Amino acid sequence: MRTRSTLPVTLLISLLWVCGGPARPADEARPADAPAAPAVRGTIDYLRSIDSVREFSKPKSVWSKMLEWVAGPAETPSLWRPYAVTQDSQGRLLVADTGARVVHIFEVEPPKYSHLAGGRREPFLSPVGVAVDGQDNIYVSDSVRARIYVFNKKGKFLRALGEPQRGTQFLRPTGLAIDSARRLIYLTDTLRHQVLVLDLGGAVLHTIGRRGTGPGEFNYPTALTLSHGQLYVVDAMNFRIQALTPEGQFLRSFGRLGNRTGAMNRPKGIAADSDGHLYVVDALFETVQVFDPEGRLLYYFGSTGRGPGEFVLPAGIHIGLRDTIYVADSYNRRVQVFRYRRVRP
Repeated sequence: MRTRSTLPVTLLISLLWVCGGPARPADEARPADAPAAPAVRGTIDYLRSIDSVREFSKPKSVWSKMLEWVAGPAETPSLWRPYAVTQDSQGRLLVADTGARVVHIFEVEPPKYSHLAGGRREPFLSPVGVAVDGQDNIYVSDSVRARIYVFNKKGKFLRALGEPQRGTQFLRPTGLAIDSARRLIYLTDTLRHQVLVLDLGGAVLHTIGRRGTGPGEFNYPTALTLSHGQLYVVDAMNFRIQALTPEGQFLRSFGRLGNRTGAMNRPKGIAADSDGHLYVVDALFETVQVFDPEGRLLYYFGSTGRGPGEFVLPAGIHIGLRDTIYVADSYNRRVQVFRYRRVRP
């Protein structure tokens, strides 16, 4: 674990955007025809980095040490390529790691570490998405296995979704979002260029979109999130975010290919805070850009590097309780933790 006083980073990022203006203010960087961003007051506080499982592992007993001396140490995964991240109702942090081919589970109080390695006789090959339902059951999408694996909150394997013999077949399942109230799974199937809507048993209820560049069409969609009654989809190779109703009706889109602030080049993860702001991770820019629900850029944070608040090919993002932000800083082999803190006018 790496920790650091939040003050230096908070001051840095606060100076960038506490009144709605990043270091290069959003108004200066946006295209001429883009709408002006509203004033925003708040800070992003850097809290810590999680880069090891050791601090969450129990101290070994004398018996365990003797057993390791005889049989060799048990293999414990390490953070290798964290890709997606989520949190359950107990506050446990779940990290899908495509490099280690596991889902790490971190419990903070008391510290405890465990992991999921796959379904029955099917170890993970590429776990790229992770989500939980209202009972804290865990859903893991494996893009190579073309399955969603379901576990209970204790990590017991329950079932696999997407088995052809049961009438459901995925091509490249990636992003996951679960509507616990309606008991629905939203899944991006990247090679189908669609969002699939499933019940919790895995039956496909309907599909959203097709390949294309028009409204409601997709070109390699990846991540998605539900926020304030709307579904937001990262339409990766159309370099935009699409907003839809939960039934799939197109509402609006924002984003374009470019190298200016507010543009998108390699959008990856997406999440929303309690104010409905949308946080979009861009792996090429190595920043997190934050938009209002209408798609107006509010601010951004992060830069290329290995220090606190810096990223190398970041991927997934999750915003949990108290607007705590978790970013899978993939090629730095860590999860960075921030907090959005609203500042009263």
